[in-house]
Amino acid sequence: MFSRTIGLFFWMAVAAVAGYWLNPSSGHIWGAFFVCFFTVIKDLWKGQKITQWLRHNNVKEPPQMGGIWGDLIDRMRRILNEQRKQTQNEEQKLQDFLLAIQASPNGVVLLDPEGRIEWCNQTAALHLGMDAKRDLMQHVVHLVRDPVFKKYYSSESHDGEAIIDGRSVSLQKTVKLSVQLHSYGENRQLLLTRDVTTIAQADAMRRDFVANVSHEIRTPLTVMSGFIETLQSLNLDKEERERYLDLMAVQAGRMQDLVNDLLILSQLEGSTLPAINEPISLQGLMSGIESEARGLSSSQLFENETPQILHFEAPESVQLSGANKELHSAVSNLVNNAVRYTPSGGVITSSWSLLPDQRMQFSVSDTGPGIASEHLPRLTERFYRVDRSRSRESGGTGLGLAIVKHVMQRHGGELKIESELGKGSKFTLIFPASRVILETESV
Repeated sequence: MFSRTIGLFFWMAVAAVAGYWLNPSSGHIWGAFFVCFFTVIKDLWKGQKITQWLRHNNVKEPPQMGGIWGDLIDRMRRILNEQRKQTQNEEQKLQDFLLAIQASPNGVVLLDPEGRIEWCNQTAALHLGMDAKRDLMQHVVHLVRDPVFKKYYSSESHDGEAIIDGRSVSLQKTVKLSVQLHSYGENRQLLLTRDVTTIAQADAMRRDFVANVSHEIRTPLTVMSGFIETLQSLNLDKEERERYLDLMAVQAGRMQDLVNDLLILSQLEGSTLPAINEPISLQGLMSGIESEARGLSSSQLFENETPQILHFEAPESVQLSGANKELHSAVSNLVNNAVRYTPSGGVITSSWSLLPDQRMQFSVSDTGPGIASEHLPRLTERFYRVDRSRSRESGGTGLGLAIVKHVMQRHGGELKIESELGKGSKFTLIFPASRVILETESV
């Protein structure tokens, strides 16, 4: 700046001397004036170029100038470069933050002071049935029309959460959402959504499980209490007393079976997966199950009724690897169910077969009353009964097929159910080839 000032005075002095030489009366004034005028015009021109450069925001291509203007451009360019880098860093951080929110399993909606949607992630759009782009600046209450949400949104306090119905993907699946509002900024609100369908289902299953267990135990307890009160209050002869005691033993057996099945389920859910190097003889397995089934069939046969016809087949040259007790429980449950629900004179057939892909299949078919198709998907639910009165008369606990399902899952297999009303049912267990041991392999 100092050198520029010295230079300006120098050229003014030169111009003044030249002007005085040309016109001694006023030439020196005009000479100095022209130097100042030219300097101002030159600075205005350079200033205009700098203004255009800044207006076009082209930091990478500044005008080429020397002197004080060149220094000014260099300083401005450094400042602008730093600001641009800072802006880019802030924009990248914002994009990373938005991408993180976008990837969140929970829904996030930003609302302005009027309750209009400023931004939402895709999860929230799916939860609430919105379009993340089309529905921007729409009022959230106009899009989420659940009465529970409207009441929650209009309330003064949003300390807790509200449970509303979400957008279901199918008629069979009901989605439950947890929504909660949080205030931030200047009268803005943050709406968070969370899918709690699994939690709600687990809670409902827990309530149903406790209610079902209580009901199943209460029935035999009520019967036993009545018999005990009768034995205590009445003077019965020996035959009546023995009859009551036998009925009490039956009810006690029902409770014992229920407790045993509950313990089996608990063990299946909490224990490690069965090993694949423990061979189980199918003939030995079926020998014990056949004895149980024939004993059960005889015990439920009334006078003058035609006995059931039972067929059992087991291959001699094939073994299965797994947990012996679990496989015995699964197979015996299917066979005993067929015996319980097949009327006298009916035919029950159980057989093992090796499939072409080396998987092993066990099937139990009967000529019982059959099961309607709408009940088939729910048969493996705990305590689910097609006919409650008939199930209790047959002595079932309502947990047998749930146990079978768990055993097959633990052994990597599957359970298939086929049934038709009036024609009977067929239950099939399919074990993976990795658990099949042929006779040549075991030698």
